[in-house]
Amino acid sequence: MAFIEFPKEIKWGVATASYQIEGAAFEDGRGASIWDTFSRTPGKIKNGDNGDIACDSYHRYEEDIQMMKELGIDIYRFSISWPRIFPTGTGEVNQAGLNYYHNLVDCLRANQIEPMCTLYHWDLPQVLQDQGGWANRETIEAFAHYAEQMFREFNGKITKWITINEPWCISFLSNFIGEHAPGNHDLQLATTISHHLLVAHGRAVTKFRSLGIKGIIGYAPNLEWFEPFSNKKEDIEACNRGMAWFIEWFMDPVFKGSYPEFLVEWFENKGVSLQIEDGDWDQINQTIDFIGINYYTGSVGRYKQGAELFDLEKIDIHYEKTDIGWNIYPQGFYKALKKLTSQYNRIPIYITENGACYNDGVLHGRVHDINRIKYLEQHLTSLKRAIDSGVNIKGYLTWSLLDNFEWAEGYDKRFGLVHIDFQTLRRTKKDSYFWYEKMIRHNGFHIGQ
Repeated sequence: MAFIEFPKEIKWGVATASYQIEGAAFEDGRGASIWDTFSRTPGKIKNGDNGDIACDSYHRYEEDIQMMKELGIDIYRFSISWPRIFPTGTGEVNQAGLNYYHNLVDCLRANQIEPMCTLYHWDLPQVLQDQGGWANRETIEAFAHYAEQMFREFNGKITKWITINEPWCISFLSNFIGEHAPGNHDLQLATTISHHLLVAHGRAVTKFRSLGIKGIIGYAPNLEWFEPFSNKKEDIEACNRGMAWFIEWFMDPVFKGSYPEFLVEWFENKGVSLQIEDGDWDQINQTIDFIGINYYTGSVGRYKQGAELFDLEKIDIHYEKTDIGWNIYPQGFYKALKKLTSQYNRIPIYITENGACYNDGVLHGRVHDINRIKYLEQHLTSLKRAIDSGVNIKGYLTWSLLDNFEWAEGYDKRFGLVHIDFQTLRRTKKDSYFWYEKMIRHNGFHIGQ
């Protein structure tokens, strides 16, 4: 039986996000976020769910950190709730919110778990949204101010920073497709926001460098892989456009100082223009220390005129799917990592999210989520293939520690290594938790064991 072994320097971890787990939505001076508003808009969230309580990690973080310690992880990726620090986006710091994150970080460090902090994981203060949100360049300034305050406050305590999580979701999924907050359907708006997010990222990196903050900084785009249905030129080009929407559109500006010309032309043909101001490229094209990659799924695609945005038709050839309906496509994970290394050199990479939705319940005190274990085996095998092929992987963080508020899906979809009973908030470690713990302890695993 094959044993998949990883380099000793690889760091293992888990990831979460503030709105999805914290709860305490109206406690200790926290302001409203766009997700508080969106979740109260009829028809936007399944079952009318919201993050008011979520996993109640705001009050139970010590219990959750104890589970992380028992899991044996090196790194915990969490996000700071911007409106918990600045209830109106700017102005005076809310000390109670700041105290919470100091307590969280201190508890992590006391348990020999390194904190990796995401500054923005989608919970924009509602006050800023009322002023135009990310379409308003003043939000860039507000983010830079918020980032600077966090850098100063946690310098030396947090040494791994992520500026923005999944800019594609913040811009296109939320403002063109309309599935996430604030729920707009405007391609020009979404494209403008995508640019502003990159400027905001660059401003935060500039602040980090100018302040001489200890540690490393990067950002965390999400990506999908599209495998061409055939070697026809039109199929290959359609898949390249689909992938570039996730990869080149958000990475070329950071690493190369420009947008991919073929997508710029495509958007222009859709009547979309970019408003790039003087100095934007100087801000965006900042050297970063690592890139975070969030990968879940991939598809086979082919050219079809008028299909979706890029004349790209996804072909469902009956791949196995997780319970959220996403294809299980570990080959795409390997290929995407190879593509990134080919295009952007051997940039250090942390896998900041990778995981699977399976809705297994508690049975006789256990959760037998064998399919999640299989998913992790498949993707970690692809990760090892990438490492052996020269990809510069520094760490892997699975999504997620806990079942949580899964955005538009509410509490229907479960990604956690730990089951949450959302009525009692009881935590139950799943079989995948024990599998991951053993994998970390041995720094590898036997396939299928």
